[in-house]
Amino acid sequence: MFAVSQDYTTDTVHPVSSELQAWLSARLATILNQTAVSPSQPTKNFVVPTIPPSKNTTIALVSGSIYCKLASSRAIAHPCLMNATQSPSFWQLAWKPVLGLAILGSVVALAAASWTLLQDMGETTQAYVYYTVEPMDLPIVVTERGNLESQLETKVRCDVESSSYDRSSSNGTLIIFIVPNGSAVEKGDLLVELDSAAIRDRLDTEQLAFDKAVSQRIQAQATYDNQITENETNQAQAELKVELAKLQREMYLDPENGTFKLALEDIERQLDESKNQILESQAALELEKTDKSGIEALFKLGYRGKSDLEQSRFRFMQAEDKLASSMNRLSTYQATRQQLEDYEFRMQKLQLDGDVATAEQNLLQTKTSNEAQLAKAEAAKNEAEKTEEKQLERLEKLKVQLTLCKIFAPHDGMVVYARENSRYSSNTEIAEGVAVRQRQEIITLPDLSQMQVKTQIHEAVLDQIRAGLPVTVKIDAFPNRTYDGIVHSVAVVPTSSYYTSVKTYDCVIRIVERVENLKPGMTAVVDIHVERVQDVLSIPVQAVAQVKKDTWCYVHSDEGVERRLIKLGRSNDKFVHVLEGLSAGDRVILNTDAIFDDAEDGSNEISPEADAEPAPEIDLTEAASTTTAEASDDSKAVSATEPDRPKGKGKKRPNE
Repeated sequence: MFAVSQDYTTDTVHPVSSELQAWLSARLATILNQTAVSPSQPTKNFVVPTIPPSKNTTIALVSGSIYCKLASSRAIAHPCLMNATQSPSFWQLAWKPVLGLAILGSVVALAAASWTLLQDMGETTQAYVYYTVEPMDLPIVVTERGNLESQLETKVRCDVESSSYDRSSSNGTLIIFIVPNGSAVEKGDLLVELDSAAIRDRLDTEQLAFDKAVSQRIQAQATYDNQITENETNQAQAELKVELAKLQREMYLDPENGTFKLALEDIERQLDESKNQILESQAALELEKTDKSGIEALFKLGYRGKSDLEQSRFRFMQAEDKLASSMNRLSTYQATRQQLEDYEFRMQKLQLDGDVATAEQNLLQTKTSNEAQLAKAEAAKNEAEKTEEKQLERLEKLKVQLTLCKIFAPHDGMVVYARENSRYSSNTEIAEGVAVRQRQEIITLPDLSQMQVKTQIHEAVLDQIRAGLPVTVKIDAFPNRTYDGIVHSVAVVPTSSYYTSVKTYDCVIRIVERVENLKPGMTAVVDIHVERVQDVLSIPVQAVAQVKKDTWCYVHSDEGVERRLIKLGRSNDKFVHVLEGLSAGDRVILNTDAIFDDAEDGSNEISPEADAEPAPEIDLTEAASTTTAEASDDSKAVSATEPDRPKGKGKKRPNE
């Protein structure tokens, strides 16, 4: 029934108004029905398309065919409409549609030309808004919005440690007193009192443990001192035994007056006496022998009796016995001397050497034992001292914990209860009877007489903001009052946001005067006075247009509207300093939308060379010697170029 084409070349294409579209639709239906209807073909077998009224609808005449391009960018062609079941000859059916379409194309062209002329006439009559350039002072002011907060804001936290001994069976410490929320307090006022019963119980227990540790430390100290004395005594005894053993050995081995020497000399004297006795016995034996011989002779002669003879023989035998005894005694002394020299001396020497070595070993063992016992006593003493120290530390810590149960105001301010999110509810209320854990924030105590504004500085003006710049602060709640401030600090790291890629930096503005009736969280507007440029030409920012590196404005003169290139300097939110291109008295146009100016740089055209920079000349020999790291660094510097678009309110229009 109809053909759809996305790519077509038109002879004439014009946008049409809604009234013209309605007329063309009706005219097209009439022509097609008159042309296509025959006696053998009912009208109901043909479909006559309608053209919906729309600003974005265009009608084109292409080689005798009508094309309707709708807002959906679909082109519908209607040459000759025929019944799918009929096959009439071309010349029988085509001459009337061709004639009708030619007439329709002429009407369309005439309507489009009329519409364009009317549009041009309407725009030329639009009024301009002017601004006369005059020398003036240009204040460079950065304006931002922020929230009030206190310069001196103390967070009061619970420093009491949670304990399993807590009788409240909760995971924290109960609040038994707290000042009402929003109360004004002075320095030293009681803010919060926490339950201290459990801490007092533990304090009593730790006091008993500390007293016991002190007793054990005293006993350990006494044991240590006794061990030192005992070690000295044992070592002295062992040293004495060593000296005695050495003296015994020295006394025995002394070559002059030693025990061995004396024993040997005694045996020598006994040997000499034995030898003398032998000589005496021999002499007595000779005498007795002579006497016996005389008595025997006299007995024979009868001058002696038999008893005399027997007595002489008996005395002779006694002399012999005495001589034998003296000989035996001499042999015994000689054997004793030989035994003393050969055995007893060696044995006694070994014994004495062994006694000395044993005494020395006992001395060494005593020293080692003394050191061990002393170390043991010292370890016990150190343990007792550390136990006492630990118990004292616990005792002092509990005393500190007891004092922390009462929290006093560190400075004047207003009490603000802390609120925090928990797992089960969005907010956890602070009140009497509520348990708070260690390090949990209870109260925020801001000093409302010293306030500051926390705001965000856009990265585009960050280089102008520095600490110490004067600031004018306005509070939305008090529009008739301004406050003097100063830039206190500017963050060096941007504030990251998940919702935007714009980089902003935290900036703190301190109000230098003491204030009243200001509350944290109030909205404030800050004017940061960066600089004041004296007696310069400036124009409103809406009068400036910029494409690529060219910046211009439109100036109205006697010859008409002139586009003039300008060079800009510093700016604020409303005006910009013009360095070159304008003079005092020039009238610049503010509503640049009223000016049609074709893109002289051809930015509306699409071509492979659009936005392409000329290729630099590179020495291939030198480029081949570059390192991989340098090539990597160069590759990071390449970025996709964005299509150029005008900056400001100036827009591209067709040429005048």
